[in-house]
Parts: sequence; C-alpha cells; structure tokens
Amino acid sequence: MPVSESRRPVVALVTDAVFPYHRGGKETRYHEIARRLADRAEVHVYTMRWWGEPPREGAVSYHALTPLVPLYSRERRSIRQALVFALGCLTLLVRRFDVIEADHMPYVQLFPLRLVATLRRKRLIVTWHEVWGPAYWRGYLGPLGRVGWWLERLAMRLPDVIIAASPETAERLRERLGDRATIAVAPNGVDLEEIRGAPPAPQRTDLVVVGRLLDHKRIDLLLDAVARLREAGVEASCRIIGDGPQREALHAQAERLGVADLVDFRHDVAGQRELYSLLKAGRVFVFPSAREGFGVAVLEALACGLPVVTTSAPDNLARHLVTRAADGIVCEPSAEAIAVSVQRVLAGSRRDGAPAWVSGFDWDSVTARVAEVVLA
Repeated sequence: MPVSESRRPVVALVTDAVFPYHRGGKETRYHEIARRLADRAEVHVYTMRWWGEPPREGAVSYHALTPLVPLYSRERRSIRQALVFALGCLTLLVRRFDVIEADHMPYVQLFPLRLVATLRRKRLIVTWHEVWGPAYWRGYLGPLGRVGWWLERLAMRLPDVIIAASPETAERLRERLGDRATIAVAPNGVDLEEIRGAPPAPQRTDLVVVGRLLDHKRIDLLLDAVARLREAGVEASCRIIGDGPQREALHAQAERLGVADLVDFRHDVAGQRELYSLLKAGRVFVFPSAREGFGVAVLEALACGLPVVTTSAPDNLARHLVTRAADGIVCEPSAEAIAVSVQRVLAGSRRDGAPAWVSGFDWDSVTARVAEVVLA
C-alpha cells in the first residue's frame, strides 16, 4: 500500500547480527546504511538482544525480536539460532512499518517474513550477499547440503525485490530465477572521509588481513604462506585482525609452523578508525577467502592504498575488485601461490592512494541506491 505523503515512511530492517556487537561485512553495511537512511525515513532495526540497554544510533531505533542465541555451533551457523530468530520475526505482525528490508542469512527467517509482509500487504525486500550453490552446500553440510540448497533456492523466490550486494551475485541470482525476478544492485561501501582522516598506526607490518576467523576465510593458508616465505629467507611480519571460532586453532597453527613471532593477532580492534590505521600500517593486504559475496575488507584495503593479493577460488567474488586494481594479484588458492604473489608485491613499489574508481563506493552513494528501492 502507498505511504501517505504527510509522514515519513517506516522501514523495518531485519538482521540477526548488528554492529558493534558482531563485526563483519553485513553488520557494517546495515550500520552505515541505517544511519543514513534515517535522514529520509523512520528506521527500526529488528535483531536479537545483543545489549543490556537498546542502543541509539542517531535516529535509528533498535528492537530485540528474540533473546541472544549464539550464531555459531562450533564453526557452522547454528540451526537452533536460525529457527529461534525465524519464530521471533512473526512478532512483526503487530509492529508498525511500511516496508521490510531483511538480510538473507540464515534464510529460514525469510519464510515468516514473507507471511508477515503478505498479511500486512507490505513489500518484502531482501539484501542478498552471496549465492552458495549446491557444491558449497555439500561441502558445508555433507549429505544435508541437498536440503540447504533446496532451502536457499526456495528462499530466493520469496522477496518482492532482491538487492544484490554485487553485480556478480545479481548474475548468479538471475541464473536461478530468470527474468521474472526483480533484482537491483547496491554494493557494499566504505567511509572514504573516515579513511582519509585515519593516520597509519605506528606498529608497521608487512602483511595484513581483516575478517571473521572462520574456516572459509582460509587464514590457515596465509599462515602457511608466512612459513613458506620464512623458509625462502623472507621474514614477512603479519597482522591478523578479527575474531571467531577458529581463533585457538590459528594460534596453535602459528606455533606449530614456527612463525608465532611473526604473527600479530588482533582480536581487540573496536572502531573503524583504528582498523583503518592498522590497515594503512601494512604493506600488502592478503585475502585468501574461499567464499565472499563482495569483500568489504578488500574494498577497505584498496581505499587505504594497499595492494591486495587474493585467490581465484570460484566463490571468492572479492577477486573482481582486485582485478580492477593495477597492482592487485589474483592467484591460485594455495599457500605456495600466495607466498610467491606476496613476495612479488613486497619487492615492487607501492602506489600512492586509492584507485580513483573506489570513490563510487562511498556509503552515501550506496545508501542512495538502497533508498531508491526501499522507499519506492
């Protein structure tokens, strides 16, 4: 139903994890877009209870649909959490909103949200970060991967509009849905003004990576590459920024490989300005992820003026950003290839500043694209 011109539209943003309580690409995206979208609409974020007292981010209001349930069981997304959050989404039946904008993960919540949107005669818009596909589901869940892929395919058909976080994700969605689907593209972005104002941290390092410490991020390959470089006589210091289920395993791997003295694990980085300072203190950004729907961390590194080494893993869509940078390298997803590529970049000269095209990914521009869809 159309929104009355006499009042601001009310947007319900639904996502199970929010910044700063949980850090990652989608959390940063919703944080940046929500506070900018609040200049044009009344924005309410519906999530789990991550806080003691609900936070206030400017004009954005936060609401808990469920208690806080751990997102991960060991190193995989928790099925229990997905089901609890999905049930909590039914409470939107009695909330005030004009449109729902939801994150696609972990899929299950899209079914009750479709029901809510239909009963309330409102639009359901879903941001889709990546398409997993049958092969990845099999690797993730084994025999149950068939069920996961069926669930993902069915969930794709629920939104009225899908906002794809990259052109490549949009293309993968169209391959599955055909021309009948309404798909818009609004990529992830960066805060260019804050990046420009962040000075390099005094603690310099050769290599740096940012990301959740999860299996598919393949930080283990980076540690193996650091060990190979040492064997070749190259003492490359490395900073790993992030936290997650693989934290202890990666510390143990660094000790086992005999490179713990070269690796600086930073699990305590709280703010974006500190993050940008630490990025600027590096010489090469290494991103060995096997699966990435866009690659916010890669975009941030490019905006900080770093050359990036990433892999050609088929589901690592961040490689498309790296190929646009003159000094970026996309190599085979192996420790040996990463080590060779890193050595090549370290031996070369570093460019001054970000590539010019990065300016098109400013959060203000991205929010404008999202607003065109959500507030239509």
